[in-house]
Amino acid sequence: MAGELTHPRQFFLERFGLTEAALERVLGGVTRADDADLFFEFQGVDSVSLEEGLVKRAVKSVRQGVGVRVLAGDRTGYAHTDEISLERLEVSARAAGYIADRGPATAPVHIPAPGRSHDLYALSTPPTDITLTDKVALLNRIDVEGRRYDSRITNVLASITCEERLVLIMRADGRIVGDVRPLLHAGVTCIAEAGGVRQQGYYGGGGRVPFSFLLDGDLALSYVREAARQAILNLDATPAPAGTMTVVLGPGWPGILLHEAIGHGLEGDFNRKRVSAFTDRIGTQVASPLCTVVDDGTIPSRRGSINVDDEGTPTARTVLIERGILRGYLQDRLNASLMGMPPTGNGRRESFAHAPMPRMTNTFMLAGDADPAEIIRSVDRGLYAVSFSGGQVDITSGKFVFSASEAYLIEGGHVTRPVKGATLIGNGPDVLTRISSVGHDLALDAGIGTCGKEGQSVPVGVGLPTIRIDGLTVGGTAVAS
Repeated sequence: MAGELTHPRQFFLERFGLTEAALERVLGGVTRADDADLFFEFQGVDSVSLEEGLVKRAVKSVRQGVGVRVLAGDRTGYAHTDEISLERLEVSARAAGYIADRGPATAPVHIPAPGRSHDLYALSTPPTDITLTDKVALLNRIDVEGRRYDSRITNVLASITCEERLVLIMRADGRIVGDVRPLLHAGVTCIAEAGGVRQQGYYGGGGRVPFSFLLDGDLALSYVREAARQAILNLDATPAPAGTMTVVLGPGWPGILLHEAIGHGLEGDFNRKRVSAFTDRIGTQVASPLCTVVDDGTIPSRRGSINVDDEGTPTARTVLIERGILRGYLQDRLNASLMGMPPTGNGRRESFAHAPMPRMTNTFMLAGDADPAEIIRSVDRGLYAVSFSGGQVDITSGKFVFSASEAYLIEGGHVTRPVKGATLIGNGPDVLTRISSVGHDLALDAGIGTCGKEGQSVPVGVGLPTIRIDGLTVGGTAVAS
């Protein structure tokens, strides 16, 4: 796509024979609306995967369409079409207007003007411009490196996905915003087998970066070595103990626990509907004074970063919790309007077929002052969790369950045996108050995060320094003696 466009506005108008005047008439024809917008999307995705030493799947797909949203008070009408034409736009606008035009109108609060725009990922060569030959060559190198790592590695599964997404947002106030969003991701799973035991390890990364990102310093090969290391490690891991204990989370990807157990509860829609554990708690102490949590969609090249959200609002750095005090929520335009708060640039959607909602971008806890090694030494008996494979959270109560994919026992202030089958069980708001030490080693994840909410998935980032949590419930599989 890169060779055929100069700007999303030009791309959509010329490709589909539209004019700005015609689009203004579409929006202007919606009656009894407080706000309305059009969201155009054109996305190209290339994905190649390898398994058992062979490239078994190579897919190239294109998605295009436009969504029409109409807001009337707290009601949203949404319709979409994958046929981008003036006629289908008019039909979709009428449908969206009809859906929203229900009941008495609710006067919205004035939304402030959007912030300054920025350019976080301008690439001279988008990842989708790389040839299939180059991608297959890298996958083959990954396969060789994984099997060379250890003879117990019996299979390597690897994939490379390249994406370029063009979006154009036109709002009823006349503002038109476009963005070109590249995205690159490589993931590797290694399978290890020995003595009838089978384990696996996973690692990957990427971002809004060119394909050369994976080649610099043989980064992609470091992914497979890390996945192989995890798989071999878990072959010798013993069942995790269960009980209430001190838990230390390592830096980087363990921030997924923060994202799930706390981040979703700070999204505006859940708080407007009063179903979050953080509802009506702005200005109150919700965490240890050691904790400052931010959501920042402006970090260059990060997977969770975007220049503007899917409503055309520039992304921002939003302080959610400052030294334990709740400072605000993540907002899209609708919920910001109804709650009398400013939008934060967090209105996101999976595609043109979905209405936007408040979503995280890159969510992480800021570094503290503690030495990570001292945090470990301060624990007599506990668990050191380095990576997670999945989890569940209840937004209303804040209760969560997370599975650790790499964890160790801490005994007498030292990290000792690797353990498997460990789960962390707790309550998000409660866990924040149990954080007793925060390290100075903040790290962001390597670029693998995908967040699901109400059936929509969007790329995100997470981060965390080493932290100590006192009195957390650990579920394990060890048989009590």
